[in-house]
Amino acid sequence: MNNKFKKTILVDLDGVLNTYKGDFNEHNIPSINEGAFEFIKKLAETYTIKIFTSRNLFLVSKWIIKNNLEKYINDVTNRKEPCYLIIDDRCINFGGNYQKTITHIQEFTAWYSVSNN
Repeated sequence: MNNKFKKTILVDLDGVLNTYKGDFNEHNIPSINEGAFEFIKKLAETYTIKIFTSRNLFLVSKWIIKNNLEKYINDVTNRKEPCYLIIDDRCINFGGNYQKTITHIQEFTAWYSVSNN
């Protein structure tokens, strides 16, 4: 598919593509998660992929190259940009009900805090 017509997906780095488990170190980006390379490669067949992160963008770019993802990643950003979807480990999907959203926020736990996936 031509990139001109691909929808964009913003993919979070920490906790999604790497082995981050809540122990943030601004100078070190954890290793790539098992299956993340194949995941990005598969998404890139249909979507434009941008890494969405609050980390230093230069360090993230180096991490992408180190993990041979540069062919599949279109850009790195720390800004919410127009996109089709955002994939993140720390988010709540608003389903149209504010009270349910408040409950989801109060009960939120990151996947890596409750699971061994």
